[in-house]
Amino acid sequence: MIINSDDDKNINTSNQLDAKEIDFDKSFESSIRPKTFDDYIGQSELKETLSISIESAKKREQSIDHMLFYGPPGLGKTTLAGVIANEMGVNIKITSAPALERPRDIIGILMSLKAGEILFIDEIHRLNKVAEEILYPAMEDFFIDMMTGKSQGTKNLRIPVPKFTLIGATTKAGSLSGPLRDRFGIIHRLEFYTIQELMQVLARTAKILDIKIDKDGLNAIARRSRGTPRIANRLIKRVRDYALVRYDSDINGTIANEALDLLKIDQVGLNSMDRNLLKLIIEKYDGGPVGIETIAAALCEDVKTIEDVCEPYLLQAGLILRTPRGRKVSPEGYRLLNIVPNTMQASLFD
Repeated sequence: MIINSDDDKNINTSNQLDAKEIDFDKSFESSIRPKTFDDYIGQSELKETLSISIESAKKREQSIDHMLFYGPPGLGKTTLAGVIANEMGVNIKITSAPALERPRDIIGILMSLKAGEILFIDEIHRLNKVAEEILYPAMEDFFIDMMTGKSQGTKNLRIPVPKFTLIGATTKAGSLSGPLRDRFGIIHRLEFYTIQELMQVLARTAKILDIKIDKDGLNAIARRSRGTPRIANRLIKRVRDYALVRYDSDINGTIANEALDLLKIDQVGLNSMDRNLLKLIIEKYDGGPVGIETIAAALCEDVKTIEDVCEPYLLQAGLILRTPRGRKVSPEGYRLLNIVPNTMQASLFD
């Protein structure tokens, strides 16, 4: 992944601070990312399948098949790609689909690859049509088709590229075109993590960051992490800060719960926006169904934020239902908010 630095001397202090914060977050994520399957917690069935594929590729002395990982954000798709590269003993180049706007962007990165290397494209569902068409022959036959010349002098050139492995990651597998999706030999969905798996993730992070926390503290944070390692790792830093400032002590269950209550993250991991979404559907639209665009407009949020950030966990937790007519709050959603459905709403659930 290439990061371009901005040497503009007129950058204001605010932007400089934002850049430092981004660099810190990247450094933090890099420091806690596992490098091997032994360190990678969760997704046990996927790890077993990948281990077999990797061992087979090594014995055949060939590149592993192209892979597509999909699922909600924060479950470790990028991390998993890095683990695969490490297990294969090859380099990995990381980019994202929005960064590949022009044909020369995708052509340049493909021609820079060496035999066996891995190209990881995040948000691959956002690839434009031109980039997709360049990828088709590169993935199948390891050639790039290029047109040179003008008018009657136009010629088609086939330029070979080294045999590589493409790993794509997406939160919207259904948004990929059929021809692109069919070119992946290995396709897997990453699942939400269990409480026990998240406790293992947090224990590993705490060890790396030298955070002192007991089992009750780990459990409290894991339960409010929405089944997502990225959220768990973010919350443990906030709880660490709270414990240091308010108590100047190690983290236990009581301190962790106090810190998370202060952050307005409830016992099942819902934040203010999640609860506002549920209350909106119940109070303004009689529990639904209501369209996603209407919900987003009422909350003054982007539709993509609702779909990619809020909905996956609310659906997985059974708090909302997605119907052809729109979103509805489930009976479990009512119970969570301690709201009793009216007679008409109750009859719809019978």
